[in-house]
Amino acid sequence: MIELERAQARLENIRSVQPILSALHTISLGSWQAALNQRGRVQGYVGRLEALLPPVRAHLPSPPSIPPLRGGMKGGGIVALVIGSERGLCGRFNVAIVERAEAYLAEQETDVELTTLGSRVRRALERHGRQIAWSGSLSITALPSFELARDLCCRWLARYEAHEVNAVDLIYNAYRGLGSYEPTLTRLIPPSPFIPGKDRGGEIPVIIETDPVNLYTRVIEQLTATRLYELLLESASAEHATRYELMGAATQNTDRLIAELTLAIQTAHQQAITQEMQELAAGAGLIGTARRSHRKS
Repeated sequence: MIELERAQARLENIRSVQPILSALHTISLGSWQAALNQRGRVQGYVGRLEALLPPVRAHLPSPPSIPPLRGGMKGGGIVALVIGSERGLCGRFNVAIVERAEAYLAEQETDVELTTLGSRVRRALERHGRQIAWSGSLSITALPSFELARDLCCRWLARYEAHEVNAVDLIYNAYRGLGSYEPTLTRLIPPSPFIPGKDRGGEIPVIIETDPVNLYTRVIEQLTATRLYELLLESASAEHATRYELMGAATQNTDRLIAELTLAIQTAHQQAITQEMQELAAGAGLIGTARRSHRKS
């Protein structure tokens, strides 16, 4: 009877959790698809911004010693931003990114200013004894915002121009499909367009009626912020895809457990009824009479 009561209590608990898992599964699917769709739109915008750089750069002085093309050095260190999640239920998502961050920090020979996005990864790094210079939170109900990316990039580019930092590195989980991600390191500042040889030749000359230096600076700032925004969306895509897969597996497990417990409870009820009938028959002398009749025959 005690085992039957335990099975019934467990069945009730699982049935109460099942709608929550199903809801999380559905929400994760919506968030995953929204992040992928937004990332696709942002990638198109990045392409258009990149197309502006070669014709504008042709009007710049040589060498182009303009902000934010100048900066770094003078003893500046590196800012490292580790992007994790605000919520759990995503398996090793944050564990994997912390392991990658620890490997990155062990390789550095200069000072690293460690910053984080996502409370889960921040707490994990603090448990490893890491000092966090700055931490930000991510929305639980919405995708990362462009305003967050823009504010961070404006701050970093200003410090880069002031020679306070030499570079900004991002550590995040790159999206690789359903339930698949790869801890990745990428350098955001200095931006890649500053590297010699990136400009393309053969474009039709463009007439610029405004200050080309100011225009080029604004495009670079916008491009840097947009690239950070794209990586935030990629991390969100990986997070929600992982949670979607795990919640789907958890929902299937609850269905299996409910079926198993229901069958076990039904079997226990049948055994209890059979035993009770046998006891009643024995009390009425029916079982003993039947046995004696069988022996005489």
